[in-house]
Amino acid sequence: MKILVVHGPNLNMLGIREPHIYGTMRLAGIDERLRALGDELGVEVETFQSNHEGAIVDLLQQRHATGLIGCILNPGGLTQYGVSVHDVIKAVDYPVVEVHLSNLHAREPWRTHSIISPAAKGLIQGLGWRGYEAALRVLVGEARDRQEYA
Repeated sequence: MKILVVHGPNLNMLGIREPHIYGTMRLAGIDERLRALGDELGVEVETFQSNHEGAIVDLLQQRHATGLIGCILNPGGLTQYGVSVHDVIKAVDYPVVEVHLSNLHAREPWRTHSIISPAAKGLIQGLGWRGYEAALRVLVGEARDRQEYA
């Protein structure tokens, strides 16, 4: 079983950009924790970060029909405006869980609307880097349920 983790624009700046909001852990630390948890759960975790919407859309399209059990997506700055990301989520054959480090509803009013959420399986926000781990556990649990009840 394989899970894809996609980090959107500016997430490569974690630990540097506004640590009082996003925390001090760097992106490499989050990826490392996710791979370790994946090993515990018996799944392979592939991670990807891009500041470019097209690169994210291309990757999500490429993983369609490859047996991926799910994707964890932090769309970063594409949250409010990433129409093409929304559209590709609706087109692929695997579930996508949207994750945000901060609670968008506790921030600026313009951040509260996500164009991604209506296309996603679910949304986890405000739990810092632990939100990624929660999403990983959910996707693995649901994949196992599908296998068990198939």
